[in-house]
Amino acid sequence: MNIVIAAGGTGGHLYPAIAVAREFLRRDPSTRILFVGTNRGIERKVLAHEGFSLQCISAHPLMGKRPIEMMKAVGTSPVSVWQSLAILKKQGADLVLGVGGYTSPAMLVAAFLRRIPGVILEPNAFPGMANKVVAPLVQRVFLAFESTGQFFDRRKARVVGTPVRQAFLDAPEPEPRRIEAGSTRHLLIFGGSQGAKAINSAVIEALPLLGVVKDELAITHQTGEADHARVVAAYEKARISAQVVPFLYDMPAVLRAADLVVSRAGAMTIAELTVCGKPAILIPLPTAIYNHQLRNAEVMAQAGGAVLLPQADLTGAGLARIITDILGEPQRLQTMSRQSWTMRRSDAATAIVRECYDVIRRRHESSGSARVL
Repeated sequence: MNIVIAAGGTGGHLYPAIAVAREFLRRDPSTRILFVGTNRGIERKVLAHEGFSLQCISAHPLMGKRPIEMMKAVGTSPVSVWQSLAILKKQGADLVLGVGGYTSPAMLVAAFLRRIPGVILEPNAFPGMANKVVAPLVQRVFLAFESTGQFFDRRKARVVGTPVRQAFLDAPEPEPRRIEAGSTRHLLIFGGSQGAKAINSAVIEALPLLGVVKDELAITHQTGEADHARVVAAYEKARISAQVVPFLYDMPAVLRAADLVVSRAGAMTIAELTVCGKPAILIPLPTAIYNHQLRNAEVMAQAGGAVLLPQADLTGAGLARIITDILGEPQRLQTMSRQSWTMRRSDAATAIVRECYDVIRRRHESSGSARVL
């Protein structure tokens, strides 16, 4: 079976797709999987590390861009569709999976034109424009949140959660842990796959104010490539030992070790936090289209697994105070961990692949070329 997955740009689009790809291969190791992305996202670097093939098309982002950039995106759309048609013909695709972002529409339009079944994954509490536009062309819409169903045809929608990699699913259920004075607590800070300058700056301001707990902290901080040197210098100036890296490839291991997380609120981040049962301080990206990160964060905060800290209110002093308050109350930390765990969905990838097999089977049956899948 041949599967084409249109995903890329950010880790939030790419990593759920990788989780689904791994589940396809677990079910049938002979499955051929091709990712389609662009040269501008993180997909080339990450997919090479994960061992998947990538082909690139000329798609450009449209939403949230300046008028001249929007015109460029519209102008390249026919080229992207033509490139997608060529890829699907060469690949002999049985199914196309789109995970939102600007790569998906061209590939799913091409799949529709070639009468290849298509499905989409919408991991956010509020759907992006790409998925809403192509939804009428596909056979299934996989959702992470029940509330998102109002934006799609209910007959196609399936609420499955957000797929996460198996390494996250191996995390054990959180158990009460006695945190005594002087014991080490692990703080993980990251701003998504490309880092977040606002979070980095707030942490830099917070470092001198963490004196009460700094000797009891083991900190891992993912900065992004552009801000790495600045953040390293700040930790050295504050004389705080930390693992400061541009990018974390082994996020599952680092996240499982964390006692508290400071991060953005992308859908993938929420899924990974909850599947590991980790409490968090969530700082939604304010420029996210449709403010979907705020909506994601609100869901987790309302469940009691996170503290929501809008970027407009983000200061070094405020962040330091929240960190020290949470880490200084072991019972609160444990309660947040349990509430985070209650939100986990561990079978999303399995459910998606099962439905995809059903979609492919139905298409072959309707075309009179049924085969055993």
